[in-house]
Amino acid sequence: MAHSHDHSHDNEQALGRAFALIGTFMFVEVVGGLVANSLTLLADAGHMFLDASALAFSWYALRLSRRLQDDRLSYGYHRWEVLAAFVNGLTLMALVGWILLEAWERLNTPQTMIPLPALAVATVGLVVNIIAYRWLHGHQDSAAVRSAALHVLGDLLGSIAAITAALTVWLTGWPYADPLLALVIAAILGNGAWRVLKDATHILLEGVPDGINLEKIARTLTDRVPGVNGVHHLHAWALTAQKPLLTLHASVDEPADLSQVMNNIKLVLVEEFGIDHSTVQVDHGKCPDRHP
Repeated sequence: MAHSHDHSHDNEQALGRAFALIGTFMFVEVVGGLVANSLTLLADAGHMFLDASALAFSWYALRLSRRLQDDRLSYGYHRWEVLAAFVNGLTLMALVGWILLEAWERLNTPQTMIPLPALAVATVGLVVNIIAYRWLHGHQDSAAVRSAALHVLGDLLGSIAAITAALTVWLTGWPYADPLLALVIAAILGNGAWRVLKDATHILLEGVPDGINLEKIARTLTDRVPGVNGVHHLHAWALTAQKPLLTLHASVDEPADLSQVMNNIKLVLVEEFGIDHSTVQVDHGKCPDRHP
């Protein structure tokens, strides 16, 4: 328990440090993007603003997730991590829409970018994002930290795109480099946002966690636990990506010791499938509940 608490505290510290770094540099990018009239830089600054919000929200989500269950939330506050990931994915999608709209306008009406200020700011931004991403990369056992790290990774790629756009305009004077590379940022972020939203939505809809095969669980319990002749009403879901839960009914032969059968079932679930939170009902004869 102490190890888990320390690990959660480490995650919070990593998110807090990344928030301070990203949030501070965001203002530098806004000024630099306005001065240089760089869409890629402004897009990255906008993403940094969302990153700062995402990091703060994720940090708060981890603090809430450590609360014990109460009479209103009997499973505790773990789902705040998933909600943070879901909201972060939505904000990424909103940013993608803004970038696409602005890039379309600049492709139709090219605008002049001042390359050297944009290049300087984007280079410093790349260093800042590398530092923040390294802080978060070592703590990706949490859904909230993973989604926050994705934000920072998008920023890192955005800094590279801004550097490329500034260099292209500086060396060639080609005005379309800025909006075209902004479209590259939009594609990268759109893919990442979709994955975050898909994973978070799957958990919120009580989907079967990745890596858990219900048919295999039923077959393994029937084959390996003495006295079990069938498994039904089998359901698996997750509080977070790291906290799977499972309920099942097991049909048990009449002579079997129900208490021993239940203990053996739970042992197999932990050792074979990593599920340490399960609710098991064992039945002699016909199941009292109606089958689905």
